[in-house]
Amino acid sequence: MAVSEQNFMAKRKAERLLADYSLDDVIDRRKYNMIMGGVVVYGLVFNLILCKAVPNIYEIVSPIVFMLMYLVLAIGGTVISARSSNPIISFIGYNMVVVPSGLVVSTAVQAYGGLESDIVSQAFMYTTCITGIMIAASILLPDTFASIGKYLFVGLIAVVIGSFLGIFFAGVLNVMSWLGALIFSLYIGYDFYKAQQYTPTIDNAVDCALDIYLDIINLFLRILQILGRGNRRR
Repeated sequence: MAVSEQNFMAKRKAERLLADYSLDDVIDRRKYNMIMGGVVVYGLVFNLILCKAVPNIYEIVSPIVFMLMYLVLAIGGTVISARSSNPIISFIGYNMVVVPSGLVVSTAVQAYGGLESDIVSQAFMYTTCITGIMIAASILLPDTFASIGKYLFVGLIAVVIGSFLGIFFAGVLNVMSWLGALIFSLYIGYDFYKAQQYTPTIDNAVDCALDIYLDIINLFLRILQILGRGNRRR
């Protein structure tokens, strides 16, 4: 799922750079970044609410049914957000991704002791710190992040393949969690860098927020896995 989303988004990012926009659609760069950040925070806060309201989605529907729902909503939302030039439609697509992703996060959080557990609190703290560091790094080192896109995608494919192999070789999963955390950390900086290359419109702000939101969620889940395994060894 992550690979298909990232592959589609990579194509859409190239299209955004070449798109023509009316002057009426262009907004101030500061306002653009504020909207983008606000949409990301909205998605994360919504996920927090889901963690409190729906601790474990598998108590409501079977894993297979949920996976099908997740694929339909997440892929559909990604396509709608990326293809639409209307910020309202893009925001609807964004929410179609946020809801099932939030339910995945909620179930993972519950598996590691709930919102009050030390592991979840640490994962949240590390994710927040890494996000801030990566955004700052992309501002200070734009040329570095401009050149790593293709390497990140290759790394993401390696994570997906390695995670599959981890079904048969338990030791591989721990390595893939660390590699996944590294890849999605860098993706946060890369996607923020790319966001600054687009024409500042409200629709582009929403679309870029979706990219960064998914990076943060994937990073959080990897860190949760790493901390959870470390805790079990004690």
